[in-house]
Amino acid sequence: MTSDDVMIVVIAGLLSTSCALLGSFLVLRRQALLPDAVSHAVLPGIVLVFLLTGDRASAVTVLGATAFGVLCVAGSEWLRRTAVVASDAALALTFPALFSLGVLGISVYASGVHIDLDSAIYGDITFAPLRTMDVLGASVPTSLLLTGLTTVCTVVFVVLLWRPLQAAAFDAEFAELSGLRGELVGRMLLVVVVGTAVVAFDSLGAILVITFFVVPAVTARLLTQRLGTMLVVAVAVGWASSLAGHRAALVLDSSIAGTIGLTSGALFVLALAWRRLSRRRAPART
Repeated sequence: MTSDDVMIVVIAGLLSTSCALLGSFLVLRRQALLPDAVSHAVLPGIVLVFLLTGDRASAVTVLGATAFGVLCVAGSEWLRRTAVVASDAALALTFPALFSLGVLGISVYASGVHIDLDSAIYGDITFAPLRTMDVLGASVPTSLLLTGLTTVCTVVFVVLLWRPLQAAAFDAEFAELSGLRGELVGRMLLVVVVGTAVVAFDSLGAILVITFFVVPAVTARLLTQRLGTMLVVAVAVGWASSLAGHRAALVLDSSIAGTIGLTSGALFVLALAWRRLSRRRAPART
């Protein structure tokens, strides 16, 4: 592989690390669709900042997109608390409206420029090594710097809040009654998820964001019952999908993001087959 190929795999692997760690908690909390909603809801924030500044890859862009992601979560939470609709319906009502607003903004105000629907949906991780910035005199891909910082922040967040995150993942009410501030930790988790989804959105697009958040976590859940092991396995699945998917994309001359997503799904199918096979063999051993 060339240096650019290695850089693409590293960027995808770092993004999958952050997404897999956070996605594991979301899966256990039965909020697996949240990253999908957020990855769509941040689009109007990206468009708005682009129209104001002409830049789609700055700290201001991240802040603007994160604000709309938080707005999506807050809006769906408000609808849920009204007891008029269920939590899943509240989320389904909120993010399509925001995503539609972003699509409208692109088609009307940003048509013909680099920010387009193909980029928003599929991502452009292929070109990630070409967008660079100077760091201490060295040219470093912007996506590598952002994803690296995001991964470090995610790991620190999980390590520092391990006990309340673990408790709230299985029983939020127990975590709250035990003084672990389960509700507060849950909200912090959602904010971190929004920030990570925003960073991942630029390189991965909406489709692969949900893949990295959910599929490695669900695959790991099939293979282990311990949370710590689940996080390790989920991260490993993300990296394996990134490496194998990239290699397959080069051979097939296909979309890197799409092939990585398909590879991740294939690993899930293998894990599911292994789980069912092991269950069938279990009675024979006893």
